[in-house]
Amino acid sequence: MFDRRLVQNFDWTLLIIALLLAAFGLTTLYSAARAGFDTTQAFYFKQLMWYGVGLLIMIASFLVSYKRFDQYAYSAYAICVFLLVAVLLVGKLVAGSKRWLVFGPISLQPSELAKVAVILVLARYYSRTASIKGMRLRDLVIPVLLIAVPVALIVKQPDLGTAMMILLIAASLTVFVKIEKRAMIAIGSFGTVTIPMIWLLLKGYQKQRILTFLEPDRDPLGAGYHIIQSKIAIGAGMLSGKGFLKGTQNALSFLPEHQTDFIFSVLAEDWGFIGSATLLFLFLMLIVWSLNIAHGCRDAFGALLAIGVTALIGWEVFINVGMVMGLMPVVGIPLPFVSYGGSAILSMMLCMGILMNISMRKYLIE
Repeated sequence: MFDRRLVQNFDWTLLIIALLLAAFGLTTLYSAARAGFDTTQAFYFKQLMWYGVGLLIMIASFLVSYKRFDQYAYSAYAICVFLLVAVLLVGKLVAGSKRWLVFGPISLQPSELAKVAVILVLARYYSRTASIKGMRLRDLVIPVLLIAVPVALIVKQPDLGTAMMILLIAASLTVFVKIEKRAMIAIGSFGTVTIPMIWLLLKGYQKQRILTFLEPDRDPLGAGYHIIQSKIAIGAGMLSGKGFLKGTQNALSFLPEHQTDFIFSVLAEDWGFIGSATLLFLFLMLIVWSLNIAHGCRDAFGALLAIGVTALIGWEVFINVGMVMGLMPVVGIPLPFVSYGGSAILSMMLCMGILMNISMRKYLIE
């Protein structure tokens, strides 16, 4: 029988925040599309379609209790790993990277869905093993293996930015459930020792991005071009912006990747500090509201699920905005709800459905 309390506890605030962010994204993408000719114009209409599909996924994800997700966490994880393997075998090669599976007119990026799958399996594992004393090193063996498989497959594509995001999400969840002091010291020591080794393993263009971040003017027409043009666009917006559809950096195509990684720069030039601050305030509201949902949840799995989703959104916003402002290296992290990308939109709408699911049922004892 349908429980009327689910309707009474429906989280309208979360839905309104998500819709406002979607409106920001579509408006900004429409502005970005005017610079690009026919192919970029198509991005806007595709994004509308993805939001339509994403809305259905969001609804489907809160109709069934989130506690059912606990049962299928490993199945979802296995499917994502299978898709990541398929990408390496039969994926579409674009600019030297294999990141997409093509199904007719539809391209799917499994690494975006892998972020949600990792949240699910870690929430399931930690909800059963976490203790007040904290996780020991031996308790972390299974989580490390669960994380290592998708991260290794994604690095192989190569997509260092998404692999880094999964590591950050996993680290956030692990710190939240608490780690023993000795285990924390051991992990910190291991990380310090392996940093030089990671630098040696990086590809040439990845090293170049880090060096460009440290000194953008060292190659202003090459590796530093993206960051320099992005800073110009953000600065040109000043307080209130040049106005909708009036940004020159975007219109004259000086701003590269304006529909994906650097879409925040398009928004900043059009709407200035006021528009940028409004968008960031909405993200802050979403993060605070999501943490409140986690705090109010009565079972460990739901709380960890909410924390994982919050970490995903928070880290992506932090890295993308820092990237376009020249405060972080360019690593190809999309801005949630705003950057163009079907797989990213679907995963984000799925996350919103999960949060609504937890919020609707956090007062229920099943």
